[in-house]
Amino acid sequence: MTTLLETRYRAVLRLLPAYYRRAREDEMVETYLWDIDQETADQSRPTVGEVASVAALAVRSRLAATGAPRPYALLGAAARLFVLFAVLLQAASAVVDRVLALTWASTGDAARWEMFASGFTGHGLPTGIISVAGWTLPLLWTAGYVALLRDRRRLARAAVLLAALPTAWPLVAPLVDESVPPDPAYAAASALLAWLTALALCAAYHRDAPPASLPGGSPGLLFMACCVVMAASIVLSPIAADSVWAPATCFLVGALGWLLWRAPRTDQGTACAAVALAALGLLILAIRVAVLYQWLDVPTPDALLAGVLAQTAALVVLTGALAAVAGRGLRTR
Repeated sequence: MTTLLETRYRAVLRLLPAYYRRAREDEMVETYLWDIDQETADQSRPTVGEVASVAALAVRSRLAATGAPRPYALLGAAARLFVLFAVLLQAASAVVDRVLALTWASTGDAARWEMFASGFTGHGLPTGIISVAGWTLPLLWTAGYVALLRDRRRLARAAVLLAALPTAWPLVAPLVDESVPPDPAYAAASALLAWLTALALCAAYHRDAPPASLPGGSPGLLFMACCVVMAASIVLSPIAADSVWAPATCFLVGALGWLLWRAPRTDQGTACAAVALAALGLLILAIRVAVLYQWLDVPTPDALLAGVLAQTAALVVLTGALAAVAGRGLRTR
């Protein structure tokens, strides 16, 4: 006879996908009920630790690697590729932004360096610490990228979670400091990209996942290529170079190159990469639109506005093309 406790355990196990429950549910319930006192069973409930363990297993079995039904295997592969692309883009962006800032500050007169240093000094110790953390922590995207590709997953998770922390401050700062103007759209879009990347890394690179591998080239060469494209986009078009110009340009160049190279293929790897790139493109487009909305509220040079509008249109078209390639690949058996 089914007891109330067994019913409760089975209710918790409904978090798992159907294919996993069919294979393991009875065995798992038997394990949970093995040493339970039958006289007090109906007064017991699954513990918090057991529920958390099942929830983690539910994520891991949906972002599967091998041995799972095709939809779950594809979802897991796409999520892992999204993490790689997103970490690479944010790592290169953080490095280029800080290298160019230091180059600008150190190659001019003393006023330039004073302007650069004023972002970290003269505002009190707490604000100074926050400013230094906001400038240095994003460099950990690069540490996370290297650690992930060397299969040091714990180090990669820690580095990426720390790197994402500064994106939370603009959302919190207006609540604790009235001198910080709120910018909810841009802050929310930037935080969404960073934290979705971090959470996807923690969820998709579980213990059953294969080692990380970037399609299309050496990780070091791809990182350098991203840095060169971003830096060139700023140097060649400084008037249009707002906070999202360089990473969006790098995404456009990289995704277009991948599309021209891989689009004719209909294999599973192409479909997963297209899904990952389309998801990343949507997130970058959201940030691009948030910044564009800011420029529409202030007097803006025509060249800057034209560049931003052109980049926005290119992101829309390219993301749509990637989604079409992904849909075609997923329909192919």
